[in-house]
Amino acid sequence: MTDVASPEPEALTDEAILQRFQRSKNPPTGSQTLGFRMVGVNQADRTVEVEFDAKAELLLNPMRQIQGGYLCAMLDECMSVACMVASGMTAVAPTLEMKTSFFRPGMPGKIRGIGRVAKWGRQIAFTEGELYDPEGRLLAKATGTALPTPFANYKK
Repeated sequence: MTDVASPEPEALTDEAILQRFQRSKNPPTGSQTLGFRMVGVNQADRTVEVEFDAKAELLLNPMRQIQGGYLCAMLDECMSVACMVASGMTAVAPTLEMKTSFFRPGMPGKIRGIGRVAKWGRQIAFTEGELYDPEGRLLAKATGTALPTPFANYKK
């Protein structure tokens, strides 16, 4: 009897994806700066829940609030990671455009982020992201479009 390798990789469970993120020994420096940590994955809903530890010494503007560009980066991170999860961890999804609305200032400390893929098209993914303060109040919201690209296309 001959063992034949399956052409399709075995699907990862939500827990396996979560563990992959939590055990990463070499997270991107941008993620480290933002204090990114994955806390939940739901492939069926194409959503992720993340937490950011917003460090005052890194991310604040002169008003002692998180600078808006860093909030945008957090939203971008949420939406991009949701795309990776929606692809079954086979692709990255560089952002083509995003629109952000700010509802209240972000303060240093824990920020909860939700990222979701609203639609996964043939060539473009439509994404949404939200950030919340520790009291559950909405800080900022974004929508975006991304270009799913297989990991293999990034190998040197």
